[in-house]
Amino acid sequence: MTAKYEAAMIFSVANGEEATLGLKEKFNDLIAKNGTIENVDDWGKRRLAYLINDEAEGYYVFFNFESEATFPAELERIAKITDGVLRLMVIKK
Repeated sequence: MTAKYEAAMIFSVANGEEATLGLKEKFNDLIAKNGTIENVDDWGKRRLAYLINDEAEGYYVFFNFESEATFPAELERIAKITDGVLRLMVIKK
């Protein structure tokens, strides 16, 4: 049984633009491998509302996808152990 989800991710910009785009590509490939990507909304570099890990800016990306119900938990697990991911929130639409 599949469902539709939206993942809001904020990546660190401290490691440079190349590392940030690499993270975006990594998670894009991970989601595509485990589901169907409907849309990727790339907001780019923005000022954060408050400091996260002493950083004032982050790179925002929103993924709209459809996958099995077990995949969002795995996505959160991988994001937590990946350096450069400041925040992740996955919601079921």
